[in-house]
Amino acid sequence: MSTAVVFAIFATLLISGSLFYLFFYRSWRRKRELQQPFPKPWRSYLKKQVPAYKRLAPQQRKRLERLVQLFVSEKDYYGCDGFEVDDRVRVTIAGHACLLILERPFSDYDEVQSILVYPDVYRARGTESDGLVVSHSDQIRAGEASSHGQVVLAWSECESAIEEPDSPHNVILHEFAHQLDYLDGTADGAPPLYGEQARNWQETMTKAWDHLQHRLAHHHKPWLDPYGATEPAEFFAVLTETFFQQPEHLLEAQPDVYKALCGYYRLDPRDFSSQRP
Repeated sequence: MSTAVVFAIFATLLISGSLFYLFFYRSWRRKRELQQPFPKPWRSYLKKQVPAYKRLAPQQRKRLERLVQLFVSEKDYYGCDGFEVDDRVRVTIAGHACLLILERPFSDYDEVQSILVYPDVYRARGTESDGLVVSHSDQIRAGEASSHGQVVLAWSECESAIEEPDSPHNVILHEFAHQLDYLDGTADGAPPLYGEQARNWQETMTKAWDHLQHRLAHHHKPWLDPYGATEPAEFFAVLTETFFQQPEHLLEAQPDVYKALCGYYRLDPRDFSSQRP
């Protein structure tokens, strides 16, 4: 048998194996996971650690639980600097992360592989370039996301968001918004959209971005955390935080932006507050 034939057979088997994993094994594994009952302690964690959970409609709670079950079973968690990751930590992070895909497919997180958790804000090596000179510096960070499927979080910042559910900041929502942004290959402030929705997004977000930049340039009170004005990727992440944390504020300040986010996330967070625990 020639080398070319052997290579062709090997390539065929490799492709077949990859297709089986993507379209059959992964689906089978997820169905099997969801046949298991949702752990009762996890439901308690969601009630205590994910404020929005108690405000969801019953069918939405069930949907969030199923997403959390898949997320915890598939993603690897690692404690850093001596931090111990337990089920409370896993479910807390999964609950907030899956809130973003409550009405979206779980496959949006297929590329997320691992979550690293530090006990507090941490130092990381940063690189900056002005086009000519590249400089390196140590930066204090509360979280970060990468295109390689890794999310890093400072647990103290996660807990702050839990304790203040109406504040504009939620580091878990922020970093997982970046992961959604990465779905088209790059974090550019525009998650994968098509057709009229993509055109509307571009027009709406460009107008809102320019408005925010103008207010900051003229020292007026911004309608969004100024960190969102640093680059388009951060604009989308900070908008996502505000959309879920302070929906009424965002709707009043930027109704077109709010409508665009409702279209992308396929839900309206104001409905959460109308539900009774």
